[in-house]
Amino acid sequence: MKSVYLDCTDFGQSVLTTDILSKVPDLEIHVGDPDEGTLDRMMAGAVGVINGHTIMDEAFLSRYPTLRTIVFLGTGASVYIDVSAAERLGIKVRTVRGYGDRTIAEHAFALIMAGARSLASMDREIRRGEWNTPGGVELAGKRLGVVGTGGIGRELVRMASAFGMEVVAWNRSGVPADLPCKAVALDELLETAHVVSLHLALTDATLGMFNRSKLEKLRQDAILVNVARGALVDEAALVDVLRQGRIAHAALDVFEQEPLPRDHPLTTLDNVTLTSHAAFKSREAMTRLLSDGFDLLRADLLAYSAQDAAKAR
Repeated sequence: MKSVYLDCTDFGQSVLTTDILSKVPDLEIHVGDPDEGTLDRMMAGAVGVINGHTIMDEAFLSRYPTLRTIVFLGTGASVYIDVSAAERLGIKVRTVRGYGDRTIAEHAFALIMAGARSLASMDREIRRGEWNTPGGVELAGKRLGVVGTGGIGRELVRMASAFGMEVVAWNRSGVPADLPCKAVALDELLETAHVVSLHLALTDATLGMFNRSKLEKLRQDAILVNVARGALVDEAALVDVLRQGRIAHAALDVFEQEPLPRDHPLTTLDNVTLTSHAAFKSREAMTRLLSDGFDLLRADLLAYSAQDAAKAR
């Protein structure tokens, strides 16, 4: 059964070990973004596909009648694939979950530290020949509010608790009882936490959830961290509360528009730390992502092979 990996990145290729490759030994791998001709050639006759970021709308999916399964490398398949169309066409869409929970939580904690100690602003100032020594915040005993206790949120709760922070959490379906934190109402979390870290999926219910009203509930000395999705937060309102000093700092890895435009208002503020949607990107997380993705593809191909053999008997 023909299977292809359409758009392996250079970073992904660098972690493809023999053990991972042996899971789907006949997989054709294209490094980089394929041009239209290459993409069509690879897709022709393919039964299984690994997709990192290639757009697959209904018209695209309809062109390849042999396609039976797509493994999307990540959780946000619907951003790139018309999942409803795939379902109508009988194409299974797989996603890979949990691969980056620890890596992303570590990045969130790094942003907490950066915001608490003004690391980014000091770096910028020193490079400009300025020497300032801003006051920092000691995090031990401070309250961290974790919004969303999926895999990443749970990792951050454990990490921050071990670091000596008082951790409270809110989750739409309830906070797991085994976590070292206290479950509180969302408004209480926003109003009392010294640091608020967002770990929600982007859905119709959460789009723009952190609007001006929610942001104005934060403490004036609060640090807001977002490594989830930029569209959870009303960016214009966030810029306003930062400019007005209504909150102390925002540390952000995700934005409504990516890459973040050079002239975006967030880039003009000193009380902001910005990173380039890189929270997920470590060799360890990429290795897990590819290993798990290859496992999913292998399982589907074996199942289809067995089904086809049974029909032929």
